[in-house]
Amino acid sequence: MKTPCHKPLAFGSLFSKDLVADFEGGKITSDAGGLLLRELDERYGVSGFVCGAVADPRDPDRVVHTQRDLVRQRLVSIALGYEDANDAAALRGDPAVKAACGRLPDSSGDLASQPTLSRLENRVTRKDLYRLGEALFDSYVACHPKKRDVVVIDMDATDDPTHGLQQMTLFNGYFGQYMYHPLLVFDGITGYPMAAVLRPGNAHASWGAAALLKRIIRRIKAAWPKARIVFRGDAGFAVPDIYKLLEQEKVHYVIALITNNRLKKRVADLALQARQDFEKTGEKQRLFSSFMYRANSWNRPRRVVAKVEHHDRGDNKRFVVTNLPAMKPRRVYDEIYVLRGDAENRIKELKLYLAADRTSCHSFTANQFRLLVHTFAYCLLWHLREHLAHTDLAFARMDTLRLTLLKIGARVRETTRKVWFHLASSYPHKEIFATALQSIRAAPT
Repeated sequence: MKTPCHKPLAFGSLFSKDLVADFEGGKITSDAGGLLLRELDERYGVSGFVCGAVADPRDPDRVVHTQRDLVRQRLVSIALGYEDANDAAALRGDPAVKAACGRLPDSSGDLASQPTLSRLENRVTRKDLYRLGEALFDSYVACHPKKRDVVVIDMDATDDPTHGLQQMTLFNGYFGQYMYHPLLVFDGITGYPMAAVLRPGNAHASWGAAALLKRIIRRIKAAWPKARIVFRGDAGFAVPDIYKLLEQEKVHYVIALITNNRLKKRVADLALQARQDFEKTGEKQRLFSSFMYRANSWNRPRRVVAKVEHHDRGDNKRFVVTNLPAMKPRRVYDEIYVLRGDAENRIKELKLYLAADRTSCHSFTANQFRLLVHTFAYCLLWHLREHLAHTDLAFARMDTLRLTLLKIGARVRETTRKVWFHLASSYPHKEIFATALQSIRAAPT
């Protein structure tokens, strides 16, 4: 039997006092931290980068929701954890989301509906996507305005399982599933995304990587002409086209190699020494060496750095190819290559906490647009974390930032002169929230 929602709801008693609930609390939101996202977008113009790249063919006289409104609504919603356009049905009237998107909670109309947002996704063209990819790199350059001595490019591919009839979803034998195979590029020092490209499911890890890398390198050189560029990648990018490009562009690289019998033979003596040292000491041994090596598909020999470990579970051999001639093998591996693993953390954040693998549109073009929009939403949270550099959240994951600073309950009250967000008095992170706002407001324009 349905209980009328206008009647008080009784929950028994607590210390002889009745527990009663009703739905008369006024305008309440659980996303009051969206106000920080509004400040970040106003300061860094993330939604502006998207809008400037995507054409709007609609008749201006019939437009209710501008393209900037639509883009900002999607970015804010994704950053708040609402990954799908379907969520607009519940969110379009939320006072915090409306305020974050530039609308008054009471005296402005609701935000766009799911069909309107879906039309945006499906009207994007391939030319729009190219411009949007360029806009992502523009945003990267804009938030790194200082002179840079070194720029590190971390490139990696990831799996994006598909479960419907999306265009270009194909079976990948390595992952054993139908999927897309996105190619992602991050700044290896700051973690800001440089590129996000959706590819068919059966694409090799290196498919299209050389062309994308060439464009990125040339844009880096244009932005920071004197910067030294270092490329890092896993064994999926150990292909001659990428070596040739990086050497032509005078870019340093450290790329993993798939272990094979020829490489193992070259470090047989080192492996024997590591095993003998382990048997003597009982402690894990790590030894390094480098040598010149030429695979059958290479046009010339290249330097290979080898790491040989021996511990109680046996030995472990790893190899990377590099054009760093003078650096000691241990430094090449431990201080450059190993740090590449942080890109996998960035990908995990992008997929798990920003739902960048929500590529459920039928059109491949629309799914590429989704990947880029979710990446721009990631950029909003990246900016937020940068403004928490001297707090306990300086290295927090994206989901921690969301739960701590964005998912905040508040009662919203609009008066003639102000819009009040009354946050919970018991909110435990008041100081960090205020610090974040102060830092964003103080950032140079």
